[in-house]
Amino acid sequence: MGFAELLEQVGSLGRFQIIHVTLLTIPVFMMASHMILQNFTAATPDHHCLVHHHGATSGNQSLGEEDLLKVSIPVDEKRQPNQCHRFVHHQWWLLNSTIVNRTEMETEPCKDGWVYDRRVFPNTIVTEWDLVCSSRALKQMAQSLYMAGVLVGGIIFGGLSDRFGRRLVLIWCYLQLAVTGTATAFSPSFSAYCSLRFLTGMAFSGIVLNCVSLFVEWTPMRTRAVLGTLTGLSYTTGQIVLAGMAYFIPDWRWLQLTVSLPYFLFFLYSWWFAESARWLVIAGKPDLAVKELKRVARINGKHNAGDKLNTEVKLSNMKEEMASTKRSCSLVDFVRTPTMRRISFSLCLVWFSTSFAYYGLVMDLQTFGLNIYLIQVVFGAVDFPAKFISALTINYVGRRVTQAATLILAGLTILANIFIPQDMRNTRTAFAVFGKGCLAASFNCIYLYTGELYPTVLRQTGMGLTNTMARLGGMVAPVAKMSSEYVPFLPHIIYGVAPIVSGIAALFLPETRNVPLPETIGQVENR
Repeated sequence: MGFAELLEQVGSLGRFQIIHVTLLTIPVFMMASHMILQNFTAATPDHHCLVHHHGATSGNQSLGEEDLLKVSIPVDEKRQPNQCHRFVHHQWWLLNSTIVNRTEMETEPCKDGWVYDRRVFPNTIVTEWDLVCSSRALKQMAQSLYMAGVLVGGIIFGGLSDRFGRRLVLIWCYLQLAVTGTATAFSPSFSAYCSLRFLTGMAFSGIVLNCVSLFVEWTPMRTRAVLGTLTGLSYTTGQIVLAGMAYFIPDWRWLQLTVSLPYFLFFLYSWWFAESARWLVIAGKPDLAVKELKRVARINGKHNAGDKLNTEVKLSNMKEEMASTKRSCSLVDFVRTPTMRRISFSLCLVWFSTSFAYYGLVMDLQTFGLNIYLIQVVFGAVDFPAKFISALTINYVGRRVTQAATLILAGLTILANIFIPQDMRNTRTAFAVFGKGCLAASFNCIYLYTGELYPTVLRQTGMGLTNTMARLGGMVAPVAKMSSEYVPFLPHIIYGVAPIVSGIAALFLPETRNVPLPETIGQVENR
Protein backbone atom coordinates (compact mmCIF):
# COMPACT_ATOMS: atom_id res chain seq x y z
CA MET A 1 0.00 0.00 0.00
CA GLY A 2 2.93 2.28 0.71
CA PHE A 3 4.09 2.62 -2.89
CA ALA A 4 0.57 3.26 -4.20
CA GLU A 5 0.33 6.26 -1.85
CA LEU A 6 3.73 7.58 -2.94
CA LEU A 7 2.79 7.17 -6.61
CA GLU A 8 -0.36 9.25 -6.03
CA GLN A 9 1.74 11.97 -4.42
CA VAL A 10 4.15 12.28 -7.36
CA GLY A 11 1.39 11.79 -9.96
CA SER A 12 -0.06 8.41 -10.86
CA LEU A 13 -1.47 9.44 -14.24
CA GLY A 14 0.32 12.56 -15.41
CA ARG A 15 2.64 13.64 -18.19
CA PHE A 16 5.23 11.03 -17.24
CA GLN A 17 2.79 8.10 -17.46
CA ILE A 18 1.43 9.31 -20.82
CA ILE A 19 4.91 9.58 -22.35
CA HIS A 20 6.08 6.37 -20.65
CA VAL A 21 3.15 4.24 -21.87
CA THR A 22 3.31 5.74 -25.38
CA LEU A 23 7.01 5.00 -25.80
CA LEU A 24 6.51 1.47 -24.47
CA THR A 25 3.58 0.90 -26.81
CA ILE A 26 5.19 1.99 -30.10
CA PRO A 27 7.61 -1.01 -30.24
CA VAL A 28 4.68 -3.34 -29.47
CA PHE A 29 3.09 -2.07 -32.71
CA MET A 30 6.02 -3.59 -34.64
CA MET A 31 6.32 -6.79 -32.61
CA ALA A 32 3.38 -8.47 -34.34
CA SER A 33 5.40 -8.25 -37.55
CA HIS A 34 8.10 -10.52 -36.14
CA MET A 35 5.77 -13.11 -34.60
CA ILE A 36 3.75 -13.75 -37.78
CA LEU A 37 6.30 -12.58 -40.33
CA GLN A 38 6.76 -16.03 -41.87
CA ASN A 39 3.18 -15.94 -43.15
CA PHE A 40 4.72 -13.79 -45.89
CA THR A 41 8.50 -14.31 -45.84
CA ALA A 42 8.04 -18.10 -45.89
CA ALA A 43 5.01 -18.24 -48.20
CA THR A 44 5.03 -21.19 -50.61
CA PRO A 45 3.97 -20.25 -54.15
CA ASP A 46 2.78 -22.75 -56.77
CA HIS A 47 5.71 -24.66 -58.22
CA HIS A 48 6.70 -27.62 -60.35
CA CYS A 49 9.88 -29.35 -61.45
CA LEU A 50 12.24 -27.47 -63.71
CA VAL A 51 12.20 -28.96 -67.20
CA HIS A 52 14.64 -28.09 -69.96
CA HIS A 53 13.72 -27.04 -73.50
CA HIS A 54 16.83 -28.82 -74.79
CA GLY A 55 15.71 -31.77 -76.85
CA ALA A 56 12.06 -30.95 -76.24
CA THR A 57 10.88 -30.82 -79.86
CA SER A 58 7.98 -32.40 -81.64
CA GLY A 59 9.03 -33.10 -85.19
CA ASN A 60 10.89 -30.04 -86.41
CA GLN A 61 9.06 -27.59 -84.14
CA SER A 62 10.04 -26.60 -80.60
CA LEU A 63 7.36 -27.06 -77.97
CA GLY A 64 5.67 -24.18 -76.20
CA GLU A 65 5.65 -23.89 -72.41
CA GLU A 66 2.21 -25.50 -72.02
CA ASP A 67 3.01 -28.48 -74.23
CA LEU A 68 6.40 -28.91 -72.58
CA LEU A 69 4.73 -29.20 -69.18
CA LYS A 70 2.20 -31.66 -70.57
CA VAL A 71 4.86 -34.11 -71.75
CA SER A 72 7.20 -33.57 -68.78
CA ILE A 73 5.10 -33.21 -65.61
CA PRO A 74 2.31 -35.47 -64.32
CA VAL A 75 -0.84 -33.86 -62.96
CA ASP A 76 -2.26 -34.12 -59.45
CA GLU A 77 -5.85 -34.79 -58.38
CA LYS A 78 -6.73 -31.13 -59.09
CA ARG A 79 -5.48 -31.39 -62.70
CA GLN A 80 -2.54 -29.11 -61.83
CA PRO A 81 1.15 -29.89 -62.57
CA ASN A 82 2.60 -32.11 -59.85
CA GLN A 83 4.77 -30.05 -57.54
CA CYS A 84 7.38 -32.65 -56.65
CA HIS A 85 7.69 -35.17 -59.51
CA ARG A 86 8.35 -35.30 -63.22
CA PHE A 87 8.29 -38.01 -65.87
CA VAL A 88 11.50 -39.97 -66.23
CA HIS A 89 11.11 -39.63 -70.02
CA HIS A 90 9.11 -37.14 -72.08
CA GLN A 91 5.69 -38.58 -72.90
CA TRP A 92 5.28 -37.27 -76.47
CA TRP A 93 2.11 -39.20 -77.12
CA LEU A 94 0.29 -37.10 -74.51
CA LEU A 95 0.25 -34.19 -76.97
CA ASN A 96 -2.41 -36.01 -79.00
CA SER A 97 -4.12 -37.87 -76.14
CA THR A 98 -7.18 -37.04 -74.09
CA ILE A 99 -6.20 -39.41 -71.29
CA VAL A 100 -6.46 -37.58 -67.98
CA ASN A 101 -4.76 -39.99 -65.57
CA ARG A 102 -0.99 -39.84 -66.10
CA THR A 103 0.07 -40.74 -62.56
CA GLU A 104 0.81 -44.40 -63.33
CA MET A 105 3.66 -43.60 -65.70
CA GLU A 106 7.19 -43.76 -64.35
CA THR A 107 8.14 -40.59 -62.47
CA GLU A 108 11.04 -39.31 -60.41
CA PRO A 109 11.59 -36.49 -57.86
CA CYS A 110 12.69 -33.11 -59.15
CA LYS A 111 16.45 -33.31 -59.76
CA ASP A 112 17.20 -29.99 -61.42
CA GLY A 113 15.27 -27.65 -59.15
CA TRP A 114 11.85 -26.02 -59.35
CA VAL A 115 10.02 -23.31 -61.23
CA TYR A 116 7.97 -21.00 -58.98
CA ASP A 117 4.97 -18.82 -59.72
CA ARG A 118 6.42 -15.48 -58.60
CA ARG A 119 3.43 -13.28 -59.42
CA VAL A 120 2.34 -12.94 -55.77
CA PHE A 121 5.56 -13.77 -53.92
CA PRO A 122 8.60 -12.92 -56.07
CA ASN A 123 11.11 -13.99 -53.42
CA THR A 124 10.63 -15.89 -50.14
CA ILE A 125 12.87 -18.14 -48.07
CA VAL A 126 11.02 -21.05 -49.69
CA THR A 127 11.93 -20.02 -53.24
CA GLU A 128 15.45 -18.96 -52.27
CA TRP A 129 16.42 -22.20 -50.52
CA ASP A 130 13.94 -24.59 -52.19
CA LEU A 131 12.06 -25.49 -49.02
CA VAL A 132 9.54 -27.63 -50.88
CA CYS A 133 8.74 -31.30 -51.37
CA SER A 134 11.21 -33.38 -49.32
CA SER A 135 12.51 -30.19 -47.67
CA ARG A 136 9.13 -28.61 -46.88
CA ALA A 137 9.39 -29.54 -43.18
CA LEU A 138 12.32 -27.11 -42.89
CA LYS A 139 9.91 -24.20 -43.32
CA GLN A 140 7.98 -25.28 -40.22
CA MET A 141 11.23 -25.97 -38.41
CA ALA A 142 12.28 -22.34 -38.92
CA GLN A 143 9.10 -21.11 -37.22
CA SER A 144 9.46 -23.71 -34.46
CA LEU A 145 12.99 -22.47 -33.77
CA TYR A 146 11.68 -18.91 -33.53
CA MET A 147 9.07 -20.07 -30.99
CA ALA A 148 11.80 -21.96 -29.14
CA GLY A 149 13.72 -18.68 -28.94
CA VAL A 150 10.64 -16.98 -27.49
CA LEU A 151 10.42 -19.76 -24.91
CA VAL A 152 14.09 -19.55 -23.94
CA GLY A 153 13.91 -15.77 -23.83
CA GLY A 154 11.02 -15.93 -21.38
CA ILE A 155 13.05 -18.13 -19.05
CA ILE A 156 16.30 -16.17 -19.29
CA PHE A 157 15.10 -12.57 -19.44
CA GLY A 158 12.38 -13.09 -16.83
CA GLY A 159 14.96 -14.08 -14.25
CA LEU A 160 17.52 -11.48 -15.35
CA SER A 161 15.06 -8.60 -15.03
CA ASP A 162 14.17 -9.62 -11.47
CA ARG A 163 17.88 -9.53 -10.72
CA PHE A 164 19.18 -6.58 -12.75
CA GLY A 165 16.05 -4.52 -13.30
CA ARG A 166 13.39 -4.11 -15.97
CA ARG A 167 14.94 -1.11 -17.74
CA LEU A 168 18.41 -2.50 -18.49
CA VAL A 169 17.08 -5.82 -19.75
CA LEU A 170 14.50 -4.05 -21.94
CA ILE A 171 17.19 -1.81 -23.46
CA TRP A 172 19.32 -4.87 -24.23
CA CYS A 173 16.40 -6.71 -25.83
CA TYR A 174 15.64 -3.76 -28.12
CA LEU A 175 19.24 -3.83 -29.31
CA GLN A 176 19.29 -7.61 -29.69
CA LEU A 177 16.13 -7.62 -31.78
CA ALA A 178 17.39 -4.74 -33.93
CA VAL A 179 20.74 -6.42 -34.63
CA THR A 180 19.54 -10.01 -35.14
CA GLY A 181 16.44 -8.95 -37.09
CA THR A 182 18.51 -6.80 -39.44
CA ALA A 183 21.18 -9.50 -39.81
CA THR A 184 18.44 -12.00 -40.73
CA ALA A 185 17.73 -9.95 -43.85
CA PHE A 186 21.31 -10.65 -45.00
CA SER A 187 21.36 -14.37 -44.12
CA PRO A 188 23.70 -16.20 -46.49
CA SER A 189 22.21 -19.62 -45.73
CA PHE A 190 19.14 -21.25 -44.23
CA SER A 191 21.03 -22.36 -41.11
CA ALA A 192 22.14 -18.77 -40.49
CA TYR A 193 18.54 -17.62 -40.99
CA CYS A 194 17.27 -20.09 -38.36
CA SER A 195 19.95 -19.15 -35.84
CA LEU A 196 19.22 -15.44 -36.17
CA ARG A 197 15.46 -16.01 -35.94
CA PHE A 198 16.03 -17.94 -32.70
CA LEU A 199 17.89 -14.97 -31.19
CA THR A 200 15.17 -12.60 -32.44
CA GLY A 201 12.57 -14.74 -30.67
CA MET A 202 14.52 -14.48 -27.43
CA ALA A 203 14.53 -10.68 -27.66
CA PHE A 204 10.80 -10.69 -28.45
CA SER A 205 10.08 -12.40 -25.13
CA GLY A 206 12.28 -10.02 -23.16
CA ILE A 207 10.50 -7.00 -24.65
CA VAL A 208 7.04 -8.37 -23.85
CA LEU A 209 7.88 -9.25 -20.26
CA ASN A 210 9.58 -5.98 -19.35
CA CYS A 211 7.09 -3.75 -21.16
CA VAL A 212 4.27 -5.32 -19.16
CA SER A 213 6.11 -4.93 -15.84
CA LEU A 214 7.19 -1.32 -16.44
CA PHE A 215 3.68 -0.54 -17.57
CA VAL A 216 2.00 -2.18 -14.53
CA GLU A 217 4.47 -0.86 -11.95
CA TRP A 218 4.23 2.81 -12.98
CA THR A 219 0.45 3.17 -13.45
CA PRO A 220 -2.44 3.22 -10.93
CA MET A 221 -4.62 0.14 -10.67
CA ARG A 222 -7.76 2.01 -11.80
CA THR A 223 -6.33 2.64 -15.29
CA ARG A 224 -4.34 -0.53 -15.95
CA ALA A 225 -7.13 -2.41 -17.73
CA VAL A 226 -7.86 0.39 -20.20
CA LEU A 227 -4.21 1.22 -20.87
CA GLY A 228 -3.35 -2.46 -21.15
CA THR A 229 -6.10 -2.90 -23.72
CA LEU A 230 -4.82 0.06 -25.74
CA THR A 231 -1.37 -1.55 -25.75
CA GLY A 232 -2.92 -4.83 -26.90
CA LEU A 233 -4.74 -3.03 -29.68
CA SER A 234 -1.41 -1.60 -30.80
CA TYR A 235 -0.23 -5.20 -31.32
CA THR A 236 -3.45 -5.96 -33.20
CA THR A 237 -3.00 -2.91 -35.44
CA GLY A 238 0.49 -4.16 -36.20
CA GLN A 239 -0.99 -7.40 -37.57
CA ILE A 240 -3.16 -5.46 -40.00
CA VAL A 241 -0.38 -3.09 -41.03
CA LEU A 242 1.90 -6.06 -41.70
CA ALA A 243 -0.50 -7.21 -44.42
CA GLY A 244 -0.10 -3.83 -46.13
CA MET A 245 3.68 -3.80 -45.77
CA ALA A 246 3.93 -7.34 -47.14
CA TYR A 247 1.75 -6.39 -50.11
CA PHE A 248 3.92 -3.42 -51.07
CA ILE A 249 7.24 -5.08 -50.07
CA PRO A 250 6.94 -8.63 -51.45
CA ASP A 251 10.67 -9.46 -51.30
CA TRP A 252 11.33 -11.26 -48.01
CA ARG A 253 14.73 -9.66 -47.35
CA TRP A 254 13.42 -6.10 -47.72
CA LEU A 255 10.35 -6.91 -45.62
CA GLN A 256 12.56 -8.42 -42.89
CA LEU A 257 14.71 -5.30 -42.96
CA THR A 258 11.70 -2.97 -42.82
CA VAL A 259 10.29 -4.50 -39.62
CA SER A 260 13.71 -4.68 -37.89
CA LEU A 261 15.40 -1.32 -38.45
CA PRO A 262 12.93 0.68 -36.28
CA TYR A 263 14.22 -1.15 -33.20
CA PHE A 264 17.47 0.79 -33.41
CA LEU A 265 15.38 3.91 -32.80
CA PHE A 266 13.55 2.20 -29.93
CA PHE A 267 16.91 1.24 -28.43
CA LEU A 268 18.09 4.86 -28.52
CA TYR A 269 15.06 6.40 -26.83
CA SER A 270 14.65 3.55 -24.31
CA TRP A 271 17.48 5.09 -22.25
CA TRP A 272 14.90 7.70 -21.19
CA PHE A 273 12.78 5.07 -19.39
CA ALA A 274 12.61 5.14 -15.61
CA GLU A 275 13.50 2.01 -13.71
CA SER A 276 10.66 0.57 -11.64
CA ALA A 277 10.80 2.23 -8.21
CA ARG A 278 8.98 -0.80 -6.81
CA TRP A 279 11.76 -3.08 -8.02
CA LEU A 280 14.49 -0.72 -6.76
CA VAL A 281 13.07 -0.89 -3.23
CA ILE A 282 12.75 -4.66 -3.34
CA ALA A 283 16.32 -4.86 -4.70
CA GLY A 284 17.58 -2.88 -1.68
CA LYS A 285 18.22 0.37 -3.58
CA PRO A 286 15.93 2.91 -1.86
CA ASP A 287 18.13 5.90 -2.78
CA LEU A 288 17.72 5.17 -6.49
CA ALA A 289 13.99 4.61 -5.96
CA VAL A 290 13.67 8.07 -4.41
CA LYS A 291 15.64 9.54 -7.33
CA GLU A 292 13.24 7.99 -9.86
CA LEU A 293 10.18 9.17 -7.89
CA LYS A 294 11.54 12.73 -7.75
CA ARG A 295 12.07 12.61 -11.51
CA VAL A 296 8.47 11.47 -12.02
CA ALA A 297 7.22 14.25 -9.70
CA ARG A 298 9.21 16.81 -11.68
CA ILE A 299 7.85 15.65 -15.05
CA ASN A 300 4.30 15.57 -13.66
CA GLY A 301 4.65 19.06 -12.22
CA LYS A 302 4.41 17.86 -8.59
CA HIS A 303 7.42 19.84 -7.38
CA ASN A 304 6.29 20.10 -3.75
CA ALA A 305 5.77 16.35 -3.46
CA GLY A 306 9.18 15.71 -5.02
CA ASP A 307 10.93 18.05 -2.59
CA LYS A 308 9.42 16.22 0.40
CA LEU A 309 10.66 12.83 -0.77
CA ASN A 310 13.74 11.37 0.87
CA THR A 311 15.03 7.96 1.72
CA GLU A 312 13.58 8.04 5.24
CA VAL A 313 10.09 8.79 3.92
CA LYS A 314 10.46 6.02 1.38
CA LEU A 315 11.53 3.51 3.98
CA SER A 316 8.80 4.47 6.42
CA ASN A 317 6.15 3.97 3.75
CA MET A 318 7.46 0.60 2.56
CA LYS A 319 8.68 -1.19 5.67
CA GLU A 320 7.09 -4.49 4.68
CA GLU A 321 8.51 -4.34 1.16
CA MET A 322 12.01 -3.64 2.50
CA ALA A 323 11.67 -6.54 4.92
CA SER A 324 11.18 -8.86 1.94
CA THR A 325 14.71 -8.09 0.70
CA LYS A 326 16.21 -9.83 3.71
CA ARG A 327 15.77 -13.19 2.07
CA SER A 328 16.28 -14.28 -1.51
CA CYS A 329 13.46 -15.59 -3.68
CA SER A 330 13.57 -18.67 -5.89
CA LEU A 331 11.31 -20.86 -8.00
CA VAL A 332 10.37 -22.77 -4.87
CA ASP A 333 8.47 -19.68 -3.71
CA PHE A 334 5.92 -20.26 -6.47
CA VAL A 335 4.72 -23.44 -4.74
CA ARG A 336 5.85 -22.97 -1.12
CA THR A 337 2.61 -21.46 0.19
CA PRO A 338 -1.03 -22.47 -0.55
CA THR A 339 -2.19 -19.31 -2.38
CA MET A 340 0.99 -18.99 -4.45
CA ARG A 341 0.69 -22.67 -5.33
CA ARG A 342 -2.91 -22.25 -6.49
CA ILE A 343 -2.07 -19.11 -8.48
CA SER A 344 0.96 -20.66 -10.19
CA PHE A 345 -0.83 -23.86 -11.19
CA SER A 346 -3.91 -22.06 -12.54
CA LEU A 347 -1.90 -19.42 -14.43
CA CYS A 348 0.36 -22.01 -16.07
CA LEU A 349 -2.71 -23.91 -17.25
CA VAL A 350 -4.42 -20.75 -18.52
CA TRP A 351 -1.34 -19.52 -20.42
CA PHE A 352 -0.67 -22.95 -21.96
CA SER A 353 -4.22 -23.59 -23.16
CA THR A 354 -4.79 -20.03 -24.44
CA SER A 355 -1.70 -20.22 -26.64
CA PHE A 356 -2.35 -23.85 -27.57
CA ALA A 357 -5.92 -23.20 -28.74
CA TYR A 358 -4.99 -19.86 -30.36
CA TYR A 359 -2.34 -21.33 -32.65
CA GLY A 360 -4.45 -24.40 -33.31
CA LEU A 361 -7.34 -22.18 -34.39
CA VAL A 362 -5.16 -19.87 -36.47
CA MET A 363 -4.04 -22.87 -38.49
CA ASP A 364 -7.69 -23.72 -39.17
CA LEU A 365 -8.52 -20.11 -40.14
CA GLN A 366 -6.33 -20.52 -43.20
CA THR A 367 -9.17 -22.50 -44.79
CA PHE A 368 -11.03 -19.21 -45.41
CA GLY A 369 -10.09 -19.48 -49.08
CA LEU A 370 -9.29 -15.77 -49.34
CA ASN A 371 -5.99 -14.29 -50.45
CA ILE A 372 -3.35 -14.22 -47.76
CA TYR A 373 -3.36 -10.43 -47.34
CA LEU A 374 -7.09 -10.28 -46.73
CA ILE A 375 -6.87 -13.21 -44.30
CA GLN A 376 -4.25 -11.37 -42.29
CA VAL A 377 -6.49 -8.30 -42.08
CA VAL A 378 -9.42 -10.43 -40.86
CA PHE A 379 -7.20 -12.10 -38.25
CA GLY A 380 -6.25 -8.70 -36.88
CA ALA A 381 -9.61 -6.95 -37.22
CA VAL A 382 -11.50 -9.43 -35.05
CA ASP A 383 -9.28 -8.49 -32.10
CA PHE A 384 -10.63 -4.92 -31.94
CA PRO A 385 -14.16 -5.68 -30.73
CA ALA A 386 -12.89 -8.62 -28.67
CA LYS A 387 -10.37 -6.50 -26.75
CA PHE A 388 -12.74 -3.55 -26.31
CA ILE A 389 -15.37 -5.82 -24.79
CA SER A 390 -12.81 -7.55 -22.58
CA ALA A 391 -11.58 -4.14 -21.36
CA LEU A 392 -15.09 -3.31 -20.20
CA THR A 393 -15.61 -6.63 -18.45
CA ILE A 394 -12.13 -6.49 -16.86
CA ASN A 395 -12.94 -3.08 -15.39
CA TYR A 396 -16.57 -3.56 -14.37
CA VAL A 397 -17.01 -7.32 -13.90
CA GLY A 398 -13.53 -8.41 -12.89
CA ARG A 399 -10.45 -10.24 -14.11
CA ARG A 400 -11.43 -13.70 -12.90
CA VAL A 401 -14.85 -13.83 -14.60
CA THR A 402 -13.47 -12.33 -17.82
CA GLN A 403 -10.64 -14.86 -17.96
CA ALA A 404 -12.86 -17.85 -17.30
CA ALA A 405 -15.66 -16.74 -19.66
CA THR A 406 -13.41 -16.04 -22.66
CA LEU A 407 -11.68 -19.41 -22.38
CA ILE A 408 -14.86 -21.43 -21.91
CA LEU A 409 -16.60 -19.63 -24.80
CA ALA A 410 -13.60 -20.24 -27.05
CA GLY A 411 -13.57 -23.94 -26.17
CA LEU A 412 -17.30 -24.35 -26.78
CA THR A 413 -17.00 -22.56 -30.14
CA ILE A 414 -14.21 -24.86 -31.30
CA LEU A 415 -16.17 -27.95 -30.21
CA ALA A 416 -19.30 -26.66 -31.98
CA ASN A 417 -17.47 -26.66 -35.31
CA ILE A 418 -17.26 -30.46 -35.09
CA PHE A 419 -21.02 -30.68 -35.63
CA ILE A 420 -21.25 -28.13 -38.47
CA PRO A 421 -21.13 -29.78 -41.93
CA GLN A 422 -18.05 -29.07 -44.03
CA ASP A 423 -20.12 -27.53 -46.83
CA MET A 424 -21.48 -24.82 -44.47
CA ARG A 425 -18.32 -22.84 -44.97
CA ASN A 426 -19.63 -19.43 -43.94
CA THR A 427 -21.01 -20.75 -40.66
CA ARG A 428 -17.79 -22.60 -39.83
CA THR A 429 -15.78 -19.49 -40.64
CA ALA A 430 -17.98 -17.31 -38.41
CA PHE A 431 -17.53 -19.72 -35.50
CA ALA A 432 -13.78 -19.83 -36.07
CA VAL A 433 -13.52 -16.02 -36.11
CA PHE A 434 -15.60 -15.77 -32.91
CA GLY A 435 -13.39 -18.34 -31.19
CA LYS A 436 -10.24 -16.49 -32.26
CA GLY A 437 -11.70 -13.27 -30.85
CA CYS A 438 -12.39 -14.97 -27.51
CA LEU A 439 -8.81 -16.19 -27.31
CA ALA A 440 -7.53 -12.71 -28.19
CA ALA A 441 -9.62 -11.36 -25.30
CA SER A 442 -8.17 -14.07 -23.06
CA PHE A 443 -4.64 -12.95 -23.95
CA ASN A 444 -5.65 -9.34 -23.27
CA CYS A 445 -6.77 -10.26 -19.78
CA ILE A 446 -4.07 -12.73 -18.78
CA TYR A 447 -1.16 -10.34 -19.42
CA LEU A 448 -2.64 -7.83 -16.99
CA TYR A 449 -3.96 -10.46 -14.57
CA THR A 450 -0.61 -12.23 -14.18
CA GLY A 451 1.20 -8.98 -13.39
CA GLU A 452 -1.36 -8.21 -10.69
CA LEU A 453 -1.38 -11.66 -9.10
CA TYR A 454 2.35 -12.10 -8.54
CA PRO A 455 4.21 -9.94 -5.98
CA THR A 456 6.92 -7.51 -7.09
CA VAL A 457 9.68 -9.78 -5.76
CA LEU A 458 8.60 -12.53 -8.19
CA ARG A 459 6.68 -10.67 -10.86
CA GLN A 460 9.17 -10.92 -13.70
CA THR A 461 10.15 -14.49 -12.91
CA GLY A 462 6.46 -15.35 -12.74
CA MET A 463 5.81 -13.68 -16.09
CA GLY A 464 8.72 -15.64 -17.52
CA LEU A 465 7.38 -18.92 -16.11
CA THR A 466 3.87 -18.43 -17.44
CA ASN A 467 5.12 -17.20 -20.83
CA THR A 468 7.18 -20.38 -21.03
CA MET A 469 3.97 -22.38 -20.69
CA ALA A 470 2.40 -20.27 -23.45
CA ARG A 471 5.30 -20.99 -25.79
CA LEU A 472 5.05 -24.70 -25.01
CA GLY A 473 1.40 -24.50 -25.97
CA GLY A 474 2.29 -22.82 -29.26
CA MET A 475 4.88 -25.50 -30.02
CA VAL A 476 2.56 -28.41 -29.14
CA ALA A 477 -0.38 -27.11 -31.21
CA PRO A 478 0.92 -28.39 -34.59
CA VAL A 479 1.54 -31.83 -33.04
CA ALA A 480 -2.10 -32.06 -31.95
CA LYS A 481 -3.18 -31.16 -35.47
CA MET A 482 -1.39 -34.22 -36.81
CA SER A 483 -3.89 -36.43 -34.93
CA SER A 484 -6.42 -35.69 -37.71
CA GLU A 485 -4.68 -38.39 -39.74
CA TYR A 486 -6.25 -40.94 -37.37
CA VAL A 487 -9.52 -39.23 -36.36
CA PRO A 488 -10.52 -36.18 -38.46
CA PHE A 489 -12.28 -34.32 -35.63
CA LEU A 490 -9.81 -35.24 -32.85
CA PRO A 491 -7.80 -31.95 -33.10
CA HIS A 492 -11.00 -29.95 -32.55
CA ILE A 493 -11.75 -31.98 -29.43
CA ILE A 494 -8.26 -31.37 -28.05
CA TYR A 495 -8.26 -27.67 -28.96
CA GLY A 496 -11.74 -27.25 -27.48
CA VAL A 497 -11.36 -29.17 -24.22
CA ALA A 498 -8.07 -27.48 -23.21
CA PRO A 499 -9.47 -23.91 -22.87
CA ILE A 500 -12.62 -25.17 -21.13
CA VAL A 501 -10.54 -26.96 -18.47
CA SER A 502 -8.29 -23.93 -17.98
CA GLY A 503 -11.34 -21.64 -17.85
CA ILE A 504 -12.62 -23.65 -14.91
CA ALA A 505 -9.17 -23.44 -13.29
CA ALA A 506 -9.25 -19.63 -13.70
CA LEU A 507 -12.26 -19.50 -11.37
CA PHE A 508 -9.94 -20.50 -8.51
CA LEU A 509 -7.75 -17.41 -8.97
CA PRO A 510 -8.11 -14.42 -6.60
CA GLU A 511 -9.86 -11.34 -7.98
CA THR A 512 -7.52 -8.32 -8.36
CA ARG A 513 -9.94 -5.61 -9.52
CA ASN A 514 -9.43 -2.46 -7.39
CA VAL A 515 -6.80 -4.27 -5.30
CA PRO A 516 -3.29 -2.77 -4.84
CA LEU A 517 -0.36 -4.62 -6.37
CA PRO A 518 1.19 -7.05 -3.87
CA GLU A 519 4.83 -6.35 -3.10
CA THR A 520 5.62 -9.49 -1.08
CA ILE A 521 4.57 -13.13 -0.88
CA GLY A 522 3.07 -12.37 2.53
CA GLN A 523 0.71 -9.84 0.97
CA VAL A 524 -0.40 -12.41 -1.60
CA GLU A 525 -1.20 -14.92 1.15
CA ASN A 526 -3.05 -12.34 3.26
CA ARG A 527 -5.06 -10.89 0.37
